[in-house]
Amino acid sequence: MARQVAEQPWSEKYRPRTLDEVCAHGPIIDTIKKLLHENQLPHLLFYGPPGTGKTSTILAIARQMYGSSLGTMTLELNASDDRGIAVVRNEIQDFASTRTIFSNKFKLIILDECDAMTKDAQFALRRVMEKYTRNARFCLICNYVSKIIPALQSRCTRFRFQPLPQEFVQGRLDYICQQESIKVSQSGLEALIELGGGDMRRVLNLLQSTVMSAGEVTEDSAYATAGKPLPQDIERCAHWLLNEPLSEAFRLMLNLQLDKGVALVDILQQLHPYVFRIAGMPPAVRIELVSKMADIEHRLAYGTSDRLQLGAVCGAFAAAKEGIVVAAV
Repeated sequence: MARQVAEQPWSEKYRPRTLDEVCAHGPIIDTIKKLLHENQLPHLLFYGPPGTGKTSTILAIARQMYGSSLGTMTLELNASDDRGIAVVRNEIQDFASTRTIFSNKFKLIILDECDAMTKDAQFALRRVMEKYTRNARFCLICNYVSKIIPALQSRCTRFRFQPLPQEFVQGRLDYICQQESIKVSQSGLEALIELGGGDMRRVLNLLQSTVMSAGEVTEDSAYATAGKPLPQDIERCAHWLLNEPLSEAFRLMLNLQLDKGVALVDILQQLHPYVFRIAGMPPAVRIELVSKMADIEHRLAYGTSDRLQLGAVCGAFAAAKEGIVVAAV
């Protein structure tokens, strides 16, 4: 058993087990604790970016309510399961319509990633939620609440899970590094937090991958494992694009891509915040440059040539450079 735990991904091994451990969303957890204490838990709708604790929270609620009866009192369906209209009318309705003989508690039905459910299944779910409220409660979990029909949203109490604050991610990383005896630098932790973007699952997976590949966590090893360009590489790119002639900037950028093995879309995404920090750039020039960068990223998403789009990036910055010179005159 101990070996099975050791072989678990850290995102599962260190998943919060109780509501007290889910300390990143204080107001949400406090509200849910009060509802549980008063035995007035409504249908729930958890939405927000991935890796922010939505599934962990509802599983912690289920453990607190049912204890050892968790398996018989909950039904969890994920996006990997078939959740069309037939499942709603059969499996979900059968589970919700029955009561447990030796317990007066309601059952809990968890529909994870329910924004992948078909519209017909969502419409069928409306009546099931209303009809069996005495027997069961539903928790709908999704990333995009706009994909849930308004009729279902109105039947649930909505909670938005925001990207995790930096201080919470830092505290959790410190705890895990201590538990796993990981050699880690402060710059390495900051790199993990930056690359994670508030997604705890991504941070922990990257931490584990970095430790397995490099043996320790530094800024260089974290960025290398993630396959992202280093901040100093982005500064060099910005310097080349704004100071070198077009053909030379193209050559230097191309060599950087080949040497470091980084994708143009990653360079582009990290150049974006850098553009807003460039002093002395006229607003009209900045607007035009950002608009062109957005168009290039859109084209890259559709599988266009990296080399041609690199030329477009260099051309956009060359035009911005000319705009700065004209504005200065």
